[in-house]
Amino acid sequence: MAWLILAFMSAALLGCYDSFKKQALKSNAVIPVLFLNTLFSSLIFLPFIVLSATTDTLDGSIFYVSDGGWNEHKYILVKALIVLSSWVLGYFGMKHLPLTIVGPINATRPVMVLVGALLVFGERLNGWQWAGVALAVLSFLLLSKSGKKEGIDFKHDHWIWMIVGASALGAVSGLYDKYLMAPVESGGVGLNRMLVQAWYNFYQCGLMLAMLVIIWWPHRKEITPFHWHWSIVGVSLFLSTADFMYFYSLSMPEAMISIVSMVRRGSVVVSFLFGAAFFHEKNLKAKAFDLALVLLGMIFLAIGSA
Repeated sequence: MAWLILAFMSAALLGCYDSFKKQALKSNAVIPVLFLNTLFSSLIFLPFIVLSATTDTLDGSIFYVSDGGWNEHKYILVKALIVLSSWVLGYFGMKHLPLTIVGPINATRPVMVLVGALLVFGERLNGWQWAGVALAVLSFLLLSKSGKKEGIDFKHDHWIWMIVGASALGAVSGLYDKYLMAPVESGGVGLNRMLVQAWYNFYQCGLMLAMLVIIWWPHRKEITPFHWHWSIVGVSLFLSTADFMYFYSLSMPEAMISIVSMVRRGSVVVSFLFGAAFFHEKNLKAKAFDLALVLLGMIFLAIGSA
């Protein structure tokens, strides 16, 4: 069950990532923060790419980045486009919403993964899984009531829909990850996990640089200004480490994407605590009940997927 342990470690780090991201976006310009996050993440993996290509130091290790041509990189580029689209929506939404609202919404992502598996792979849900889906829907409805107390209308607030869109694209990314790293004989592409993680960061960085130059830079004096904060580095460090453990978990043959996805959403507990302790967010009792329903739904999904 090493893959499950890695998934739990990834979840804890992911909660810290969300919390640092909220701090980095506080009264800050979104596009340059996201660009710097992709840049620092790329720099973290650059030594592994160089050492793997020029020496035999990392051969056979978990840090080895395999060679790949266009046939492999075209899949990674698609991965970068999916993730970056999710991040752009998620960053803008998180900047304008309480962390204790964003976390529970993101925690419904495993339900989206299951629905995706249902629609794409023709899988059938059992009673436990349907119960988990029902609890996730109920928690979302209750969370919308909690949000109204803070002036957030779930039906008409575009920041909420950005978070929902980010979660949906995140679910697509999760299904795609398993396809990328599943062995060819199992119907997957069979890509090396470090090849995927290292290079999709570089592709994202290039795409964000284009957005920075074309969209943000010409209008930087008319919109929210950018200011440096050390939490920006923390975002990249926590995310890179969390994703490393996530990809390592998925690369194991016995790993189940539905379980890994659910465990990763447990990060909401960490981010919720950060929101309460450091950002002093409101209406915590009602939100904690909504969160408990989400977590109970995740338990039901885990039982049904075991």
